[in-house]
Amino acid sequence: MWGNPRLTNAAANALFALALALAAYVGARVLSESPAFALSTVVFGGELRHVTRDAIASALQGKVRGTFFSVDLEAMRALFESVPWVRRAEVRRQWPDRLEVHIKEHVALARWGKGRESQLVNTHGELFSGQSDAPLPWFSGPAGSEGEIARRYAAFRERLAPLALEPGQVLLNPRFAWQLRLSNGLSVQLGRDSDKDRVEDRLARFVSVYPQTVGQSGGRLDYVDLRYPNGFSLRVPEVRKPETRKSARKRV
Repeated sequence: MWGNPRLTNAAANALFALALALAAYVGARVLSESPAFALSTVVFGGELRHVTRDAIASALQGKVRGTFFSVDLEAMRALFESVPWVRRAEVRRQWPDRLEVHIKEHVALARWGKGRESQLVNTHGELFSGQSDAPLPWFSGPAGSEGEIARRYAAFRERLAPLALEPGQVLLNPRFAWQLRLSNGLSVQLGRDSDKDRVEDRLARFVSVYPQTVGQSGGRLDYVDLRYPNGFSLRVPEVRKPETRKSARKRV
């Protein structure tokens, strides 16, 4: 090879190009890690109602690594999204020394669970950790069912709107039977979906006859069972027998 000028020149050029590439790489690494390009400012955007600057500062404490060029934007995004009430965070560089962060908060739809393990459900049917003093409905169901419950909740609200009632609780049991507790205290047993009859349809039929039936009742009702194909049953607490504490039922 060394006796061939063309091959010798080609090898020399290749080594020279490799040396240049290596030098450029080393130079870029040194430049990117230079304190001259250290990040000094984080600017936040978005409508923040629950996320506080103190919470963000606590999440960032000692965890922002790298310079303007070397900071890991994906890691920073995940860091911001670990803050309570943050649903999405978009992070980008802004020359010469800042990060711009746009935060989208969760919008609470309901509570999930009780006690110390309680969480919130957002309007997308996603669970998240957070505290809220707002009067929210309660959801309960098997793990992973929160999205379906949120979707059905919207359908139940729509069906109940003519009565000016709200579903204060939506419960889905392990057998996938639905039960509601309305804002007037009435418990509504909807049962399970079937091929011929969905629970929303049962509720709609109940709402259509409510003014002429339950709405005319002078006493308070505490339970209605809609699992009948041609009607529903009611439980009236005023006519319970004290000695047996069994509920009297009316078939409608």
